[in-house]
Amino acid sequence: MIWRVIIRLAKSLRDNCPMDVQRMHDAKEVQAGNPAVLDHHELDHATSRINSIIRNIEKVILDKREAVELVVVGLLADGHVLLEDVPGVGKTMLARTLARSVDAEFKRIQFTPDLLPADVTGSNTYNQQTMEFIFRKGPVFANIILADEINRTSPRTQSALLEGMDERTVTVDGVSYSLPRPFFVIATQNPIEHQGTYDLPEAQLDRFMLRIGIGYPSIDLEVEILEAQREVHPLENLEHVSNPAELLELQEKVTKVFVKPSLRRYIAEISANSRRHPDIQVGVSVRGSKLLMRAAQAIALMNHRGYVVPDDIQQISGSCLGHRVVLRPEARLAGITAGNVLKSILEDIPVPAQ
Repeated sequence: MIWRVIIRLAKSLRDNCPMDVQRMHDAKEVQAGNPAVLDHHELDHATSRINSIIRNIEKVILDKREAVELVVVGLLADGHVLLEDVPGVGKTMLARTLARSVDAEFKRIQFTPDLLPADVTGSNTYNQQTMEFIFRKGPVFANIILADEINRTSPRTQSALLEGMDERTVTVDGVSYSLPRPFFVIATQNPIEHQGTYDLPEAQLDRFMLRIGIGYPSIDLEVEILEAQREVHPLENLEHVSNPAELLELQEKVTKVFVKPSLRRYIAEISANSRRHPDIQVGVSVRGSKLLMRAAQAIALMNHRGYVVPDDIQQISGSCLGHRVVLRPEARLAGITAGNVLKSILEDIPVPAQ
């Protein structure tokens, strides 16, 4: 009888223990189950470097912490980001500020209806002096690419980015060329204006890890922005706080963040439920599941943890999965959004025990 009371008391303490104690328990479990887990020193260094990048970007992009953090998550997770918002809210400036902060080679591609794939990837040109063809690299050969107004060019040109985004190579005339690392694409598009645009195909949308909106600033913040840019733009005096080599180290650390088997199953269940939901015509792909896990790992590292918790997955699921699901026509007519459906899916799936 006494032993039963003790067991019940132990279960009660486990289920109601403070978060810090629970996380200490999780950390010990991670150490036991994954010897390659990040140690405290590595976590301190990684979190410090990530926060310095975020703070540096916020010197130019004011009071948009969530958008800034999501873009940095996409970079750390070795993914790509689609910035979808109205013109003039800082999409291009965010990309330029990120590139300056990490001292990365930056190229901007302005997508127009007459842009050709060779204008993106590069092409072979004939050298009359040497009597041979020479490959001239296109703007895609950089660390950070801004694909500005990507939906204004033809699907043929849009597809020129597909191989690079997925395989980090570009093939021209049967020869493959490796892209520099890190390689990060930030694409922008205007969701309001549709005249003269080409919707991104599902295959290309699926290659973007995150879709992010920035939104309009408040009146007080807009006044602050006007004052900050009255004489000199803050970007002109911005100094870098990181470099490509350090970014590669941070990306490697992200892959070492531990994900419990129950959380991997949690991610798989989210994707599986999206495929059989009555309001969804096309659900989340396997690639979407992998990118969701990687993004959650990046968030965990940003929050000074060497392991993922359910909150990380739930926090990033909207930005990571919202553009991967295709709603049925009747659902769209009823005013249902992808965000509403994903929220209901998350509510229906039991959260794994910590």
